Amino acid sequence: MKKILIAPDSFKGSLSAAQAAAIIAQEARLAFPQAEVIRLPLADGGEGLVDVVLSLTGGKRHRVKAHDPLMREIFADYVELPDGSAVIEMAAAAGLPLLGVGERDVMHTTTYGVGELIFDAMQNGFNPIMVGLGGSATNDGGVGAARALGLQFWDANNQPVLYAKDLEKTEKVIVTRQSFQIRKHPLVFLCDVRNPLSGSQGASHIYGPQKGATPEQIDVLDRGLEHLASIIQKQTKKDLRFEPGIGAAGGFALSFMGYFHANIRSGINYVLDLVEFDKELAETDLVISGEGRTDAQSIMGKVVSVLASRCKLANVPLVLLSGSVTSDAEPLRALGVTEMMTITPEGMALEVAMLEAANNLRLAAHYLFTGIQP
Repeated sequence: MKKILIAPDSFKGSLSAAQAAAIIAQEARLAFPQAEVIRLPLADGGEGLVDVVLSLTGGKRHRVKAHDPLMREIFADYVELPDGSAVIEMAAAAGLPLLGVGERDVMHTTTYGVGELIFDAMQNGFNPIMVGLGGSATNDGGVGAARALGLQFWDANNQPVLYAKDLEKTEKVIVTRQSFQIRKHPLVFLCDVRNPLSGSQGASHIYGPQKGATPEQIDVLDRGLEHLASIIQKQTKKDLRFEPGIGAAGGFALSFMGYFHANIRSGINYVLDLVEFDKELAETDLVISGEGRTDAQSIMGKVVSVLASRCKLANVPLVLLSGSVTSDAEPLRALGVTEMMTITPEGMALEVAMLEAANNLRLAAHYLFTGIQP
């Protein structure tokens, strides 16, 4: 074994991608002391993106006073890259982890703070501005963030539309002088889901429950996004309802693709290209990746599926070390995954497995590299 690439995603709730990469790399070096072991912690557009980009590029962190999903003042970070671009993680200002137990109220949460981060990056002249979509506590179609950038949303009674619960009341959108100026700045949204805006596979039905939405609220949210899309279509002639990924993060990209210069691209492909992953694959003998849970969703453009495709093309074996592996993840083998291993001992409760993730990963990596059970 001459060259090993360690390229995990985060094990959400237990290990960051960088922590997982460090653990696997340590075991690889012990087993193969002469091998070149390279750590490439990865992220798609979701939580952990800023930390991963910082670790890979040596960028500069910016801290901004903003607002969380319930409009409480917080400080949130984004990263400036050496090439003059910026990367923002929407979860930093609109993420579920910012809410405490019992605070999940998707009808009233807002992306306003994400707009504040974007505005700060624009004021600093960063270009382009990349915004990672994922881990959000919101379903407001990006209205909150667009309002922070000067766009105005009004109902029939000339009352401002502020929250997801009122999207269905939107009657007009006003492009102010401030928002018109901001349209000059290119925005790129990073995500790796392809959900449409509404319907059974849309933002509200697929992601609403994890944000605290009841079945009745999901119907309200779904109609609200559909209605907002129709208002945007009337004003801009853009039908965005079926744009791949438009349903990500509660339809966040909708308002921006409607009124600003914005588009969507794959988050994991952005990160892989940033580190010239395909070049790193040259003369590589093995790639190790992993995530908290490998299941059917992993197949749909997530980190491991994109890695699998690239490794298969380069004829390099890819092994996954994941917290759990479900049977519906088997199609990953056809995509290019050579082996999938569950790091959690049989019978270990989820709560314990989350606490013991570092040790479980170390033991699994040791077994993978040596064939010896520690």
